Amino acid sequence: MVIYTATPGGVGKAANPDLPVEALGAALKHADVWIEYNKQWLLYSTPFEMAIKDNNKIRYINLVDMNPDLMIRNIGNVDIPLLAEFMSKFEEMNKKTQVYKVTSPNGTNLTFTTNPKHLVCNDSGDASKPGVHMMPGQLNIVPEFGSVQGTLVFDGSLTPPHGLLDAPVKLTIENSEITKVEGGVQAEQFEAWLESFNDPNMYKLAHMAYGLNPGAKLTGNIVEDERVWGCVEWGIGYVSSIDAPPLGQDAKSHCDGICLKASVWLDDIQVLDMGKFVHPELQSYENKIFKRV
Repeated sequence: MVIYTATPGGVGKAANPDLPVEALGAALKHADVWIEYNKQWLLYSTPFEMAIKDNNKIRYINLVDMNPDLMIRNIGNVDIPLLAEFMSKFEEMNKKTQVYKVTSPNGTNLTFTTNPKHLVCNDSGDASKPGVHMMPGQLNIVPEFGSVQGTLVFDGSLTPPHGLLDAPVKLTIENSEITKVEGGVQAEQFEAWLESFNDPNMYKLAHMAYGLNPGAKLTGNIVEDERVWGCVEWGIGYVSSIDAPPLGQDAKSHCDGICLKASVWLDDIQVLDMGKFVHPELQSYENKIFKRV
């Protein structure tokens, strides 16, 4: 079944006013597979919540704004079994981590702690089981709520409201909340976009994810941008109860921003330096994935 709806004015729950919420939710409660090929994602919307809550057989995958070139580079040309092996190793390292430090050349400098109840989600290309899946090449962490401190600088893209950025957007983070937005015109527009929801939870950080797809490049399509090798992506706003049980973090919408060439420490052990793996075992995998050996 193919369902056509008018493109909503927002994403997540901000899409609700433009959707046939009850009808769409009722249909999705009985679907085996739901593939999002649309422009504005319905991930985190009310129909999404209805489907995930009441349909334990559904396999959902977010392929928003997919096109043939993107699919070939990020799926067809990637050694998925090798990538999955690498990501499984990296997943286990992250599951054991209690304290993170994250920096980037443009000024990101953050620390946070973890919550063992929060999901470490490994999207390496296997969508054979029911659940929420994404395009291969992303490892997602939901920090302990209220634990993120420091400076976050987006220098790749920020979606919504922008896509590609003309200049960095600098955020001051205190207890996982955005307390200051600095930068140029796009920073001002982003701050206005946050304010438009009149929702304090839209100022809260949601998750951090590693970009781990060797075929990804910065295009303005967030599904690809957040998989650029060596970046970290930070989500803001909504967090599902799947990712952070039992309640998640409710919010009227969600956005994602990209920090390029990240450096990351797991419990004081550096694994990434300027977007390249320096941990010996992970570095070996990186060399194989990029066919340097």
